Order: sequence, then structure tokens, then C-alpha cells
Amino acid sequence: MSAPIASLSAVEVDYARGRALGPFDLALAPGEIVALVGPSGCGKSTALRLLAGLEQPTRGAVSRLAGKGETSVVFQAPTLAPWLSARDNVALPLVLAGTGKAEALAAADAALTKVGLGAALSARPSQLSGGMAMRASLARALVTRPRLLLLDEPFAALDEITRRALADDVLALAAERAPALVFVTHNVEEAVYMARRVVVMTPGPGRIAGEVAIHGSLQRPTGFRTTETFRAAAEAVSTLLAAASERAA
Repeated sequence: MSAPIASLSAVEVDYARGRALGPFDLALAPGEIVALVGPSGCGKSTALRLLAGLEQPTRGAVSRLAGKGETSVVFQAPTLAPWLSARDNVALPLVLAGTGKAEALAAADAALTKVGLGAALSARPSQLSGGMAMRASLARALVTRPRLLLLDEPFAALDEITRRALADDVLALAAERAPALVFVTHNVEEAVYMARRVVVMTPGPGRIAGEVAIHGSLQRPTGFRTTETFRAAAEAVSTLLAAASERAA
């Protein structure tokens, strides 16, 4: 069995206001897609920052096989540099890593084309819709071909049609590039649609209330949301969430 690409072992995170997370354990296999769901304030984003190396635990251990430049994070806001074109935004991580400008721009063009923005290479962020800006952020995250991709509620501000289209895009890109992927969301159906494994968290400080495995191909067939597999998994996740909230009340 392959070693986890990243893991959290009995981690706890304390802030001045109190404990935000833990104790919490999570191991992520290479190429695995895991969704973290739970109520606001349960520590989902904190867990993601630990996996990204952006924060250190107060107690416990974080292990990461992904080396420098092999982890990408996409946040809820696109965080694109407003003075740069889409292609320059996407090329930026490669340029900062020392890749030649021509090679970086060629890779950026290919990544933007892959997410459907081949006609918007020169557009500035202010000229992009919310969905287009998020596609550009995904292209920037994937252009370095990361081993670990972390998504922190990236679709939260988007309409349902755009969310669904981007969910399919992420799954297609993940199938092609095969990074390990952790996806934070409040949306139960989104979690079940996108993940192989849904980890349900308790109200803060977040612990694991349970997990639900979703079977079947991650290239979701048309109408997957109407299948018994999908409905049963969504109900199981919702039941875990409700039970965790009742215990915390």
C-alpha cells in the first residue's frame, strides 16, 4: 500500500478564542479525492491549511510527501492579481519557480484552454465572470502539476449551474492529472458528487463524526444525482451531520 501523500495525526489547533480543531486524524492516499463537510466554524479550513503547510498544529503531527511546489490551493475567492492577464496569472507560479517565461506562458495557455478559457488568455480578472475567474484559479493551481490539490469552498459564491459545471471540470482534470484532492464544502450533494470519501466533522472544535464512501466511477454519468447510490450516500452524510449537531447541542 502506498504511503499517504499527506496526513494529520491527532492534530489540535488552539487559537486565543479557544480550540478550533481536534483531535483530528486524516490520511490521504495518492490520487484520492476526499471531501470535508461540517457546520461553519468546525475547523474544515483549518484542517486544509495544515495539509497545505500554511499553518502548524498546536499539538499532533502533520506529514506531507508533496515537496516544494507540489501542493496547490484554491480558495473561495479567486485571488487573481488584477493587473495581470489570465495567462500571466496562471504562468506566475511557474515563473516564480524559475521556469523560463516562454515555457511558462505556453503551459499557462494550455492550462487555460483545458478549463475552457482559451479565448480569454488576455483578459484581466475584472473582465471575467465569477465562474471564469474560478476556472482561471483552477488552471493556475494545476499548471504546476501538483501531487496535492486543496480546494477551500471554491464554488461557494457561484450559481448552481456554474457550480455543477465546475464540479465536472474538476473531476475531469483530476482524472487526467491524478493529484490527491481535498475539497472543503458546506454542500452535502456537492461533496457526494465530487468525492470518493466524505469525511463528516462535528461542530467546533472539529472532530470526525464519521465517513461515507461513494462507490462508482468518478467520471459521474449523466443523471448520477438521481441514482440510489447518490441519494443513499447524501442521506448518510446528512444523518451523520444531524447526529453530530445533536450531540454537540
